[in-house]
Amino acid sequence: MSTDIREAAAEIQLAETVFQKGGTRLPVMHAPADASDILDRGWHATIAKHLARDGGVLLRGFADMSIDRFHEFAKSFGSPLLSYEFGSTPRSEVHKGVYSSTEYPAHQWIPQHNEQAYTTNWPMMIWFYCDVQPGDRGETPVADSRVVYRGIDPALRERFASRKLMYVRNYGGGLDLTWQKVFNTEDTAVAEAYCRKHQIEWEWKEDGNLRTRQICQAVARHPRTGEDVWFNQAHLFHVSALEETTREALLDIVDEEDLPRNVYYGDGSPIADEELDSVRAVYDAHRLDFAWQRGDVMMLDNMLMTHGRAPFSGPRRIVVAMAQAHGA
Repeated sequence: MSTDIREAAAEIQLAETVFQKGGTRLPVMHAPADASDILDRGWHATIAKHLARDGGVLLRGFADMSIDRFHEFAKSFGSPLLSYEFGSTPRSEVHKGVYSSTEYPAHQWIPQHNEQAYTTNWPMMIWFYCDVQPGDRGETPVADSRVVYRGIDPALRERFASRKLMYVRNYGGGLDLTWQKVFNTEDTAVAEAYCRKHQIEWEWKEDGNLRTRQICQAVARHPRTGEDVWFNQAHLFHVSALEETTREALLDIVDEEDLPRNVYYGDGSPIADEELDSVRAVYDAHRLDFAWQRGDVMMLDNMLMTHGRAPFSGPRRIVVAMAQAHGA
């Protein structure tokens, strides 16, 4: 079937329902039986309204969905799809600009996060496509970053905003992604050039592995809506994100500075476990889960909406595309 984008003279209205939890809303646009081609640009105006108001939208019931058509749909918004650079999770490219959403072990939760909020360059738009419906669980939860921002204790929010965050990463060593995988190169000069361009401090350790430090935002202001959002991954990178037994075992074999990943205030001072526990509680209060159906497409404004992944068993294949690079 052709994947040509069809122009539409007017906005197409779709039947809608809304998933809601706490302050998070996710509109569901159901394809009408008489107009179910996802490649019709007539959907774009309605999608844009949902993205600005709600931060995301789920498109359901479109005919003849495939990874190829998902790829064409993501491209139809006019921006080149981004490669996955300076990543923090294992992924494989399944199509030009389309990646596995993550290859983390199926039994593990991936907490809520904005894509690449641990650095100063991130995609503004992110799309997810359900190619194989999960067997059991395996949701991709969402939470509104504006609501999370408002839910954070004001004193903590101000402390994070003013002091910023320093992410420390140690690559390889059998404990995390290698620097070659993260920077998509075998050439140390290429990795160093990337770090230099993005204001990332780096050092090569005696064992040949790489350590980086980068000071980043904790909160951000959306460039189009002007709204403040909680925008960081401190609650993922901090050592308190590890299960206690894993944390103790790691610290038995490496010094704190050699942990695969950790985060501090921008001046290098520690962040208390309790501070990040309170952040996690706000995410949990507004985390919206929904069950994937085969062929679903979810489109998110990456600054307005977080995503995560629930553990699962059985088959599951969710792929992702990203676009519109933005810098702090």
